[in-house]
Amino acid sequence: MQSALFLAVQHDCGPMDKSAGTGPKNEEKREKMKRTLLKDWKSRLSYFLQNSSSPGKPKTGKKSKQQTFIKPSPEEAQLWSEAFDELLASKYGLAAFRAFLKSEFCEENIEFWLACEDFKKTKSPQKLSSKAKKIYTDFIEKEAPKEINIDFQTKTLIAQNIQEATSGCFTTAQKRVYSLMENNSYPRFLESEFYQDLCKKPQITTEPHAT
Repeated sequence: MQSALFLAVQHDCGPMDKSAGTGPKNEEKREKMKRTLLKDWKSRLSYFLQNSSSPGKPKTGKKSKQQTFIKPSPEEAQLWSEAFDELLASKYGLAAFRAFLKSEFCEENIEFWLACEDFKKTKSPQKLSSKAKKIYTDFIEKEAPKEINIDFQTKTLIAQNIQEATSGCFTTAQKRVYSLMENNSYPRFLESEFYQDLCKKPQITTEPHAT
């Protein structure tokens, strides 16, 4: 499963190294890279577990609400597999999925989707315009720092629409990115070791009574 995950990462989120051959050295290099990716991913996800491990100790600071995630029960985690929206509706699930995308070098997809969700809730015309330009600069324009994978026609249409920004400026692009995540990254997340562990019910062990 882990090997399949690594190959999928190469296929969807980054070009494969064409110079890599099939010799023992290259094979060893790929295995080392795979282990590094998986280790990094697990360490990122463990952050969310640590933040929910001590509910009796409230965190201080203005950002405490954003940094605290309640670990779901196995039953709650299993609901995430029923629909992609179920996963996105869970704060813990969304955070874990975001970390997973970061391990696949596709974090820009969920960041763009979240930016669009925030954008659609904006009422002020002035804020709508400034947010539209920022989203375009961050995600849409050529060589943007978090450029998403959408077609040229959609990019051109967005560039025209943000001149007089409305809440529907990014609807087409958001649907495209949502579909990309739902059909590619989401199934891999459900197959991941981290998600499978969340779905496992704790085993109740009984100690033998002394006779």
